[in-house]
Amino acid sequence: MPNLLGLETQTRRLLPRGANPANPVSATGTGTSDGNGQVRRTETINLCLAATITQTLPNGNMVVQGRQEVRVNAELRELEVRSVVRPQDIASDNTVRHERLAEARISYGGRGSLSDIQQPRLGQHLLDILSPF
Repeated sequence: MPNLLGLETQTRRLLPRGANPANPVSATGTGTSDGNGQVRRTETINLCLAATITQTLPNGNMVVQGRQEVRVNAELRELEVRSVVRPQDIASDNTVRHERLAEARISYGGRGSLSDIQQPRLGQHLLDILSPF
């Protein structure tokens, strides 16, 4: 930084032992990374989800929302659904098939040891930020 808002002239006052304003910072570094891994995961969801009406729209359609948690071994799996349902899509047993959900927002995920293993560690995140190429 040979020019920095005129502050380059103040380097002798700030650093009495001297500084070279043409070369203020110098650094070198090397790094290597080698790794491999494999995760194979297969899941099938077959659930009936209870939902409640959270809002009735002016046209008679209803906004419904439901959430369910299922623990499988050391994993807590979460399913959340929010959607708009027409009254004529509600069956006589008070159920609605998933293909009848309008503007469906479906979230499926979980927490536990398997989910933790599949996420990159904090050190890897820092390396990705500092060296994105």
